[in-house]
Amino acid sequence: MKIFLDTANREQIKKWVATGLVDGVTTNPTLLSKEDPDSKKVLLDICKMVDGPVSIEVVEKAPDAVFAQAKEIAKLASNVVVKIPCAVEYFSVIKKLVEEDVKINVTLVFSELQALMVAKLGATFISPFIGRLDDIGVSGIGVVENLVTIKQNYEFDSEILAASIRSVAHLQSVALAGADIATVPTNVLEAACKHPLTEIGIKLFDADWNKLNKTSLL
Repeated sequence: MKIFLDTANREQIKKWVATGLVDGVTTNPTLLSKEDPDSKKVLLDICKMVDGPVSIEVVEKAPDAVFAQAKEIAKLASNVVVKIPCAVEYFSVIKKLVEEDVKINVTLVFSELQALMVAKLGATFISPFIGRLDDIGVSGIGVVENLVTIKQNYEFDSEILAASIRSVAHLQSVALAGADIATVPTNVLEAACKHPLTEIGIKLFDADWNKLNKTSLL
């Protein structure tokens, strides 16, 4: 499973890219609002920092304006993927953009049938929102599991990008469900890399090593 960072914070991206774990980045207007007001510079910097896909979301609303903005966003860098909400009025826009080789991440997907529709349109990524589904009493992980089945049934090329991941348990569950990608806030990724028994073990080994009163292993 590929791991994308769900952030627009360049310091965090720099930190995690260095670990070798990061395969891409997803941004949205909310995340960008927390950073430098010059959002174009922020996005260009991120595209240079990451070898993999960087999702950038449209903010226009009218379909014609969404199409025009998507084309402009796609020009920012070769690794840009344009995020467009899963709304019927944008389906013809998504179809046309895909035909023009613009990579699309369809965001705010909440049902299996929504995902099926945008997979038929040729979206690069389909982003079901796990946490928000859980908020309304629907199993977000269950939806991901069903999307994996649908993808296998019909051999769609679209990748399932699990989004709205709020906990280590969410991350583990989408990995077990077979999601192609998880986009993860940095605090969740940090927590996923740790375990109290690892920390206890390190302290124990250090204590035992110190008993030898040696300054070098070799």
